[in-house]
Amino acid sequence: MEKKEDKKMDTFQWVAPQLVDYDNIKKGDMPGDVIQIQTGHIMKAEAIFPKLYQMVKDIQEIRPKDKVVISVHGGSGVGKSEIGALLAYYFNDVGIGSYILSGDNYPHRIPKHNDEERLRIFREMGLKGLVAQGAYNRERGDKLRELQALNQDFDPDQIQELPWLFIYQQEGRKGLEDYLGTSAEIDFDEINHIIAEFKHDKESILLKRMGREETDLWYEKVDFSNIKVVIIEWTHGNNDALIGVDIPILLNSTPSETLEHRKLRNRDGGTDSPFTTMVLDIEQKLLFSQASGAKIIVLKDGEIVGFEQYRQIMLQEGL
Repeated sequence: MEKKEDKKMDTFQWVAPQLVDYDNIKKGDMPGDVIQIQTGHIMKAEAIFPKLYQMVKDIQEIRPKDKVVISVHGGSGVGKSEIGALLAYYFNDVGIGSYILSGDNYPHRIPKHNDEERLRIFREMGLKGLVAQGAYNRERGDKLRELQALNQDFDPDQIQELPWLFIYQQEGRKGLEDYLGTSAEIDFDEINHIIAEFKHDKESILLKRMGREETDLWYEKVDFSNIKVVIIEWTHGNNDALIGVDIPILLNSTPSETLEHRKLRNRDGGTDSPFTTMVLDIEQKLLFSQASGAKIIVLKDGEIVGFEQYRQIMLQEGL
């Protein structure tokens, strides 16, 4: 392999590492997370890295002692974990110490309880909406409990026979919109504190680890003494509540592409359920609303585009 100094990164003459063992590449710090690096991930990462490296260099030229925080964000299943791992590998390969921080360690609840909370909020706010609009009666309440027991209360196909269910689903969705990606769901204060400690040159930081059970919750001390770049891989990596990210990178996918990604990855049960579809749609709209702050936007085919081109693509998708 050629020497690092021969890569001439300042003139963008970067040569991607050869003979990489992708099966054993270092991944993020989410317990149990499995990444499968594929050709598409490599294509995107190799398109991103030269531009990203120059952005990091520009920041360090202005503030030589500063450490840099990058986020790789986008819809569920779009490849954040894989591309984040590749970018960290490339930085380490050129002599810039990097660490991959998984934002999925920082919700207030473990995944199954967070899913339960989402459903609870949807149902509570949907029911309150029926009452507030004068559309609730005992018969409808009985029918609603029947649908809930079958997990059909969030199925839009039910509205054809039960028109009043539209109010319930509409108000339930509003409740979800007020929860997803907010401080009610996510401990932004904790992750913001970690970012601040990193930027203030703290040599070691205790980082949270969250698995899928109540007992899978602990902290690990991580050595940051030689780390210059932190890469946060997370759906909410460009959230307005996240403070201290220097370079947000948006991996774009349309709602239909996101759902297809999840089906292929088979990350959770019921990936094609109407409730999951609703959550993904809300998530997508939140990403769209914050996309103007992204420094790099990458399409599915690996093309890097400006915000206006991205906006037009997403408007055509109905966002």
